[in-house]
Amino acid sequence: MKNKENNENEFGSATSHINPYSLPYLREYLTNLRNDNYSRETIANYARDLSIFSSFLYYIETQFDNIEKLTISEYKGFLRDQNYLPIFHKYQKGLKLKQKDVEKSMTEISEVKKAMYKGQLSDNSVNRMLSALRSYLAFLVDMDKPVPIPPNAIKLIKAEKKEKQVAELDELIELIECPDQFETKPILKARNRAILELIFSTGMRISEVVNLDKEHIKRNTQTRQIIDNKMYIKGKGNKQRFVYLTDRAIFHLNEYLKMRKDNFPAMFVPTKGTRKATGNPYIVRLSQNYIQMKIADYRKRLGIIVPTSAHSLRHGFATYIAESGANPAAIQKLLGHSSLQTTSKYVHASDKFAEKAHREYHPVQEIEKEENRKVGDL
Repeated sequence: MKNKENNENEFGSATSHINPYSLPYLREYLTNLRNDNYSRETIANYARDLSIFSSFLYYIETQFDNIEKLTISEYKGFLRDQNYLPIFHKYQKGLKLKQKDVEKSMTEISEVKKAMYKGQLSDNSVNRMLSALRSYLAFLVDMDKPVPIPPNAIKLIKAEKKEKQVAELDELIELIECPDQFETKPILKARNRAILELIFSTGMRISEVVNLDKEHIKRNTQTRQIIDNKMYIKGKGNKQRFVYLTDRAIFHLNEYLKMRKDNFPAMFVPTKGTRKATGNPYIVRLSQNYIQMKIADYRKRLGIIVPTSAHSLRHGFATYIAESGANPAAIQKLLGHSSLQTTSKYVHASDKFAEKAHREYHPVQEIEKEENRKVGDL
């Protein structure tokens, strides 16, 4: 019973909690998110982000009731400058933190950070974690529970504003096709190529790709080949929409599915690892981190200069169909955006397209003739 009580309180029950660094009413907060129809992925992200904050409190040996504004400033530095994973894992296991764990956190960079953020979390990732904490504090205030600092004391960091860049179309195509070149196992060639073709064909989010099941695609009951280019998926915020497959994407998805000898429902499954070892049909599916790290590796090996991720393929999908004349409202629908304003952040003119427009449409381009300029000066 004691162990069970400890586990329950670890997730933030209203009773007194044994772990001094866990957050009070966390379970109730997550339940409230579910009641407000937040997606499963969003709730999981909030839960993890708040657990990371708890591991930070464990690291600095400060209980939730004793945090102050300065604590939040330290937390921002912890996220940006350290590898929080060694501390987070020790906290999850309920183990005592040792000096070597602290040193590891200070000196080692996680593989995800190496691949995606050049050694530190992106500004957007840090702000997402801060937003989760602010939302949690706001919930406590709404429920008339005491908070050590008000929600508005959580200030987001000033993110560097960059114009969204997307690699040239021929570079993206080279990236999409490169698993055939870089992977040695046939199943990995087929699977990774199918993933990249799917993202660029549909503009799907990476979370939507990893949550895709085979049943979401209409296939012939006899041949098991895909017979419809239209898929109906559930996206961010549980919003549902149609996405459309190109002939290329259909071909490579069929090639991958022909190699599958398992009955797992997920469209994309790992060939090894802890998820595969469970044999649990609800767990055996490829992770977002794997896809992101593979794309980062491919990009590096191809020498693509523009930072490129799964999101970049989605961004490229929007940019290049816009350049080909697609209506912004149609692109909004394909991307699953609630607002056209959000779509406009993705559908920008590439540098190449902007240069072409400038060259073709600028009203004053010709060099003025020398004699005309002299007459005009008189």
